[in-house]
Amino acid sequence: MLTLARDIEVLARFGRALADPIRCRLLLALREGPAYPSDLAAALEVSRTRLSNHLACLRDCGLVVTAPVGRRVRYELADERLGRALDDLRDAVVAVEADRSCPDADARGCC
Repeated sequence: MLTLARDIEVLARFGRALADPIRCRLLLALREGPAYPSDLAAALEVSRTRLSNHLACLRDCGLVVTAPVGRRVRYELADERLGRALDDLRDAVVAVEADRSCPDADARGCC
């Protein structure tokens, strides 16, 4: 069983990963299946250096893992449940956005 402090740390890591649009795009791309950095860089239209930095962040957050394939390294989500979690989170945020059930969102500037 996770403690409250551990729960907070895990959620903060996930939030840090989602805080950047490129990392979000990487996670969504890897949700579709494993990929090589060169393919991800081309698909996301970012430099290999920039992509490498974002992949390192996602590895440090524990959200992606590497798998050696010959002389290359392939990236994939650390757990298939992360793909479902991304889908669920996206669906929940879209539903709230459509409902605008956060009445003072604009006043706080958070949404």
